[in-house]
Amino acid sequence: MTKIAFIGAGNMARAIIIGLVNSGVAPQSIIVANPSAEKRLALANDFGVQQTDDNIVAAKFAEVIVLCVKPHFICDVCQQLVNAIDINGKTFISVAAGTTVAQIQQALNGNYPVIRVMPNTPSQVGLGMSGLFASPEVSDSEKTISEKLMNAVGKTIWLKTEAQIDDIIAVAGSAPAYFFLFMEAMEKQAQKLGFNAQESRMLVEQTALGAAQMVVQNNIPISELRENVTSKGGATQAALKQFTDDGLETLVANAMNAAIKRAKEMAKPEPKS
Repeated sequence: MTKIAFIGAGNMARAIIIGLVNSGVAPQSIIVANPSAEKRLALANDFGVQQTDDNIVAAKFAEVIVLCVKPHFICDVCQQLVNAIDINGKTFISVAAGTTVAQIQQALNGNYPVIRVMPNTPSQVGLGMSGLFASPEVSDSEKTISEKLMNAVGKTIWLKTEAQIDDIIAVAGSAPAYFFLFMEAMEKQAQKLGFNAQESRMLVEQTALGAAQMVVQNNIPISELRENVTSKGGATQAALKQFTDDGLETLVANAMNAAIKRAKEMAKPEPKS
């Protein structure tokens, strides 16, 4: 049984732990480390996992160490661990944006196996989409373990290059916010049309849910699904023409490219003062 340590007890750690336990992973094979007690005790009480306030205790326990801290803490945590324990035989999985494999390995003082994962927030409800990239040192069995970890909260794809992490951020990592923004705009307009707040929310969320399920359940191009809803000369065609005339495709492309640009900027080391 693979022992897994989560360094950090935030929303993503909680989502993955819920998925693992629900998929049959023994809670006692999981330990979570966090300096403040509230989140780690909640995980222990809710799911039966082990908990500690000491990163070193957690890392000693585990073969797989999942780094779920904020990006600017990643290297400090890695240095703390390598200075305190023998990390040979351990695999490191990072879910932090903007911290590269090279930066993590430098903090670990060696080319230890590192897997970068870019999940998204729907992982919290078991519907996540994650991109994974493995350093050359990662074995097939370690890839399998990391894939199982993230499949517990959604779907995964393996990336051929680390640079694709930035692309995954634009296509999946940041993307839930794009849909939320669109839904928010629809909700506001529905209220302007006279629907109350509760009605507007229900109309938008149920329509979005239904549209997503139609994509999932019908193995046909999304463009064809769109065409099936669009009668020639009808109301839907008028709405879609307005989107096209206002440059929706260009707007989406520009937004995704802006996300990629910012992700690359975040990955650059801070200039020394």
